[in-house]
Amino acid sequence: MDESAPGGYAAVFPRVLRRFALFAIAFSVVSITTGIFVNYSYGLTTLGPAAVWLWPVAAVGQVLVVLVLAELAGHMPLAGANYQWSARLVGTRFGYAVGSLGVLYGAVGLPGIALIGLAPLTATVLGLDATDTTLLLVIAVIALLVAYLINVIRVQWAARVNNLAVFAEIIGTVVLSVVVLVLWAHDRAGTPDGGHGLGFLTTTNPGTPLADGIVGGALIGIFTLVGFEAAADMAEEAVDARRTVPRAMIAAAVISGVLGMVALVGFTVAIPDLAAVEASPVPLAAIAGYWLGPVLTKTFLVIVVFSMFALLVVAAASNSRLLFAMARDGLLPGSAAMARVHPRTATPVTALVVSLIVCLLLLGYGTLDGQAFTVLVGATALVPYLVYLLTLGGYLARRRRLAATSGGTGFSLGRAAVPVAGLALVWLVVVVAALSLPDAFRGADYVVLGGIALAGLWYVTVLRRRLRDGTAGLGSAGTGTDRPTTVEVP
Repeated sequence: MDESAPGGYAAVFPRVLRRFALFAIAFSVVSITTGIFVNYSYGLTTLGPAAVWLWPVAAVGQVLVVLVLAELAGHMPLAGANYQWSARLVGTRFGYAVGSLGVLYGAVGLPGIALIGLAPLTATVLGLDATDTTLLLVIAVIALLVAYLINVIRVQWAARVNNLAVFAEIIGTVVLSVVVLVLWAHDRAGTPDGGHGLGFLTTTNPGTPLADGIVGGALIGIFTLVGFEAAADMAEEAVDARRTVPRAMIAAAVISGVLGMVALVGFTVAIPDLAAVEASPVPLAAIAGYWLGPVLTKTFLVIVVFSMFALLVVAAASNSRLLFAMARDGLLPGSAAMARVHPRTATPVTALVVSLIVCLLLLGYGTLDGQAFTVLVGATALVPYLVYLLTLGGYLARRRRLAATSGGTGFSLGRAAVPVAGLALVWLVVVVAALSLPDAFRGADYVVLGGIALAGLWYVTVLRRRLRDGTAGLGSAGTGTDRPTTVEVP
């Protein structure tokens, strides 16, 4: 099939994203700098320095997941990745459920990063009051407006930001962690704790029950190593998508896992005073500040801010493609408008604007009720794993449909598919249980249930009728009927 007409849809995007740009998109969404910077404190204070050894556990689990998703991307490189894969393997209704969870994740995740992560850190770098809620709201709004504006103008602009973010993350986080490790090795005897050896990495927090500590320590990797399928969300804008997208996803997951481990070990071994670092609101900044001084530490924080901004840019692009994909199949309110792509900029402007408005509304809510907003953002840890779990469940149940498709694929697991997917499914079940069963996450569970209820309400009142009369679903876009499809796409 001609690559210009994927999945029976009319081609509306130019194919301008090449291999490195796709890798940069996936790598920037994972963003080890953002993830470790935001979540390191939680792991350190619950389990202790030994938390670093749970990072490779999460990395291996997520590599298993990305291998399965990469095979799906090779067969079906379409915007709105998880939605499309689930809908085409199982059916539009199942795809709608998966896509709705993806919309919830994007709607909450972006304002959460902007308000809780980027805004206070930016205020600190600029020497402003990081406790001023009005100031933080203004910074977060400006960051989101600029991130979305870049995406409205042209996708190549977003790609350039993320290309720079790759080098910023490697230089600013990984290299810096190696530098502080070398400085520690040179002068560890002069640290406030009198110096410790590498055995420090096995230290645990005696005040935390072991089971709680393991869950808390694992959250550094679990929170961070998600989002690599963003490259697949941009597949209709990729050159040779069937080959480049799966490779970009796998490379981003593997490289993020390796570099994240290097960074964690470097920073953790270089802790000069465990009690002081645990008490710091920004532990990594405290470690860097001790060894590098205020000037280089501020440089490090600037790089972290840029990494968070790059994450906003690429997440805005990914979220808008999911809205576009679901709207193209008539599944959302205002589908006709959100399914349009501007002829001059070649971007889904309406979908971007809708996504931005939702983010701004949630920002306002976060400012009015910060505690409730924190619970809301906490739900973003669980939601992507639910999406992965449902997608892999559909893959295992209906994988034979992939073999029945015409044409080839850019990536296949072959005989390893079932064992890899089975192990990935076990991993995902464990993670979902860890993120939903403890009492500490009960508020996040209610947020997810509330999002599912809203999606269900729309389905019952409007969408069910649209699917029944053929005005929504895969069939509405010319790919057949509202049933699983084996149409091969490039």
